[in-house]
Amino acid sequence: MKISIASDHGGYALKEELSAWLTSLGHQVEDFGCRGLDSCDYADFCEPAALAVAEGKCDRGIVICTTGIGASITANKVKGVRCALCGEPWSAQMTRRHNDANVLALGAGTTGFLMAQQIVESFLMYDFEGGRHQRRIDKIAAIENR
Repeated sequence: MKISIASDHGGYALKEELSAWLTSLGHQVEDFGCRGLDSCDYADFCEPAALAVAEGKCDRGIVICTTGIGASITANKVKGVRCALCGEPWSAQMTRRHNDANVLALGAGTTGFLMAQQIVESFLMYDFEGGRHQRRIDKIAAIENR
C-alpha cells in the first residue's frame, strides 16, 4: 500500500518511527515532512499529504501533530478526504469500516509508538463495508460540495 505521511515538529519523532516500521512491512511511504524538530506549522505538511490521498497518488494517509487535532482539521479541509483522529485501534477499525476514512490523524503527545502501531494496523487492515454506510458517506460528500 502507498501511504502518505506528514507531521509538524511535535509529531516528527513518531512520524519517523512509523515511516521506518511501515517501510519494513513492505509499504511504500511518501514523506511530506517536516524534516526535523525546529518549530513549524502542521498545515504546511499535512495539506500536501492529504492532497496525495484525495488525488489518488497514495492509498491512505497519516498526519501527526502533538494532539492530532490541528493535523486532522487541516486534512479534513481537503476535498475528498475523510480524516479521523484515533487514539486506540477500535476507533481506527470503525472509521475504516463505517466512515471510509482515508487519512488517519495521530497525536504524538498522547499516543506512544506501540499504541500508534496498533492504531495504524487497524486503519490499514480494514475495508469500508459500504451498504447503509455508503448513504452516509454520500451525505458527507454532498455537504462538502456545497
